[in-house]
Amino acid sequence: MADQKKILCVGLVCLDIISVVEEYPEEDTDTRCVSQRWQRGGNASNSCTVLSLLGAPCAFMGSLAAGPVADFILEDFQKFGIDVSLVSEHAQCVSPSSVVISNIHTRRSCFLSVCLSFIMADFLQRAIDVSAVAWQVKGQTPSACCVVCPSSGSRTVLLYDTDLPDVTAEDFSRIDLAQFKWIHWEGRNAGEQVKMIQQVEKFNAQLPDRQRIGISVEIEKTREPLYELFPCGDVVFVSKDVARHFGFDSPEAALKGLYPRVKKGAVLICAWAEKGADALGPDGLLLHSDAFPPETLVDTLGAGDTFNAGVLHTLSNGGSVQDALTFGCRIAGRKCGFHGYDGIREK
Repeated sequence: MADQKKILCVGLVCLDIISVVEEYPEEDTDTRCVSQRWQRGGNASNSCTVLSLLGAPCAFMGSLAAGPVADFILEDFQKFGIDVSLVSEHAQCVSPSSVVISNIHTRRSCFLSVCLSFIMADFLQRAIDVSAVAWQVKGQTPSACCVVCPSSGSRTVLLYDTDLPDVTAEDFSRIDLAQFKWIHWEGRNAGEQVKMIQQVEKFNAQLPDRQRIGISVEIEKTREPLYELFPCGDVVFVSKDVARHFGFDSPEAALKGLYPRVKKGAVLICAWAEKGADALGPDGLLLHSDAFPPETLVDTLGAGDTFNAGVLHTLSNGGSVQDALTFGCRIAGRKCGFHGYDGIREK
């Protein structure tokens, strides 16, 4: 049934090692943590988690290297019911991992490298389809060390992205596109991702408009090669960092300045933390949603990925851009009020 088609997120999965602290530690000191946890991370991976918690069938496509970190990741994906049949496996590699230090007073956090069985366990626990995961022969699963400081609202991340190859257009060509209603790309190896999107466009050309797969891309990092993704999405998410890199000091200015880069008919979206989020479409009408901060700021790690998932969930179900902006901001704000993501399902 069409209503059972999945949302596929393509991008990074890594291991986050998260330390919650009273205040951000000084360099070259010994500091006690309030708490510490392992958590499956990565933009596309996090968005899958939120989509699953919102009740959307979803799948993840990315790379992993066999080992205990990967096992954890896959188990967690399955816990959320996320399809990981498209994960690409690399046998002689190590999956990315990170340690996150979180300051409970400043709301800041920071990431350091660690190590894989954990990741797959987490995917499986969340019932996320990981059949598209690419198991790589060379490389390591990425890891990140994250320091979360609730008192300041900061989250500082040190990512060890390793040498694990990203999934390629050849990997992507082997999947059955008919099972998806929307595919979202976290901008990484843009040259290959453009080729993947071209495959979807060719598939869509054979279908009536209402049956076509929605295409979205996220341009988060200030890396020149990623900018070739601007004209590739029906929906394009551009980050505050990228907007500032181009010299814009507000989401409104960024959308107006960057919109000529997107394709005809596309929607450009820019979230701006406490200022909420804005969107601009082909009608030239600037849309806005205020932020919805929680009563107590606890954990901002993954708030942007949560926003993206909220937008994708709404748009893929036929909602308006305005509704998508508001819902994305609302659940991103809610997520900042607790550690991790499970609280999204409880509301």
